[in-house]
Amino acid sequence: MTISSPTTNAPIPGSDCTSLFRAAYENRYTWEPDFGGYKGRCIWEQGDKRVEGSFVVGADLKATVEGISDEEIHKAMASQLWEVAIHRVRRSFEQTHGSNSFSAGNTDTIGTEVIVGGKNTGDRYRIKNDVVTMVHRHIHGTVVTIFTESTTDTGSGYLSHKYTSQYSDPASGELKGAISRFSDTFVPLDNSGLWVLGERVVAGDAHGDIPASEQRFLFENLEVL
Repeated sequence: MTISSPTTNAPIPGSDCTSLFRAAYENRYTWEPDFGGYKGRCIWEQGDKRVEGSFVVGADLKATVEGISDEEIHKAMASQLWEVAIHRVRRSFEQTHGSNSFSAGNTDTIGTEVIVGGKNTGDRYRIKNDVVTMVHRHIHGTVVTIFTESTTDTGSGYLSHKYTSQYSDPASGELKGAISRFSDTFVPLDNSGLWVLGERVVAGDAHGDIPASEQRFLFENLEVL
């Protein structure tokens, strides 16, 4: 799925759009509550460098990586697995957003702006065709803005396929670091209904003295625990 066409039947700016945002939130793919974990081989590539190891993601969502001695690569691999797992946790709309309100802003080709009030005032989203196409959230004293460009349809909700991420200062809006570009390929495991990450490519634009870079994370021989 590519998200590019104009949004139709847009809500009136200022109107309550809780139901529309809830529909997009509940359309995300998440793992079943009885998720038992999975394991496989993990590979890190950058340029002509390649490092291999093995991993386990347990029922507690904790990732264990073995066979990679380079501390930075080990940390990066574990971080990718944890980040994927934490976004697959199923939490009800009320659990996550019960203390917030949602009103419609303007609508463009990216989607309808969702302005958050209440506990998370200052956060914003955009939604289109039951997909969250933009996230603008305040996290630990910084702001992260994510644009989803395309998605993967699992049959039980969507997963982001191509997206960008940018950090900025919440007060000044000054950008912090380069924009990161992600390409995620998810695969289903056997007949379990479980979709997991098979490949992630992370490309960072040049920023200041830091050159452009690209890392590739591969996950193979995947098995349900």
